[in-house]
Amino acid sequence: MVDNNRQQQWLERIFAATTFLAAFLVLAVIVSIFLSLFRESLPAMEKFGLWGFISATEWDPVGEVFGAATTLYGTLVTTALALIMAIPLSMGIAIFIAELCPPVLRPLIATATELLAAIPSIIYGMWGLFTFAPLMAEYVEPALQRTFGAIPLLGKLFSGVPLGIDILTTSIILSIMITPFIASIARDTFALTPPQLKESAYGIGATRWEVIRDVMIPHAKTGIFGGIIIAMGRALGETMAVAFVLGNRHAIATSLFDASATITVTLANEFTEADSDLYLSALFYLALILLSMNFIVLALAKTVLARSKQG
Repeated sequence: MVDNNRQQQWLERIFAATTFLAAFLVLAVIVSIFLSLFRESLPAMEKFGLWGFISATEWDPVGEVFGAATTLYGTLVTTALALIMAIPLSMGIAIFIAELCPPVLRPLIATATELLAAIPSIIYGMWGLFTFAPLMAEYVEPALQRTFGAIPLLGKLFSGVPLGIDILTTSIILSIMITPFIASIARDTFALTPPQLKESAYGIGATRWEVIRDVMIPHAKTGIFGGIIIAMGRALGETMAVAFVLGNRHAIATSLFDASATITVTLANEFTEADSDLYLSALFYLALILLSMNFIVLALAKTVLARSKQG
């Protein structure tokens, strides 16, 4: 009996040590990545500083003058537009699957939505370049230009030559890519709503829309917000699909029909062309900024979720 107890204690210690090492490994990998990027970024940090680097708009590898403002702008704008388009669509899909869809069609639609997340990003990029971008250039963007082009201020967003390789096309493709993440998580959180809450709402005369609006969405708001944060991280770090349809133009775009650049696309397109130490260091600096942005977004999300739970 004593031997069995000792053996059980040793097994528990081994299990605890194994799980600790697994958790510590994740932390060690993240810290090592951050330190590696920081070390490689030091030459660019010393020459440009933080504010000088993120506020400068010139990106000139020949003159070794590098500024991250254009790539930061492209990254944030495409991500924001993708979220604006994806969140309503995702919520509609999640509500339909969880509450309105006939039981026969529910598995089919849910599987089809999840399959969107399994498509490799390079497939989205090729489809965007050879199929979607020509459609945007020939039909959608000219129609938007005719409709909104004459409106003061708003028309500026739809000025320029519609080529299909621009911010608008990129944002739409990104929204398609992140929709299944938000929709799947929102659907699962809707399914966790206690049936008693919905039955009580129906019992006092609430309509289906009122049950969805006043019971299901408030109950699932934490999961919905988590899905949005995951989708934001996917959009911020997307590379191949964006590289095909954004154009990689280092300039502050004033129109949705202008080409632009993101941090990930700049890294993918120019890393092999970096022929000087400062050029290479500037690219590492961009990567460090992108990693820091993801940390900041995650920290803000954790803070909001914690306050939401306390409330």
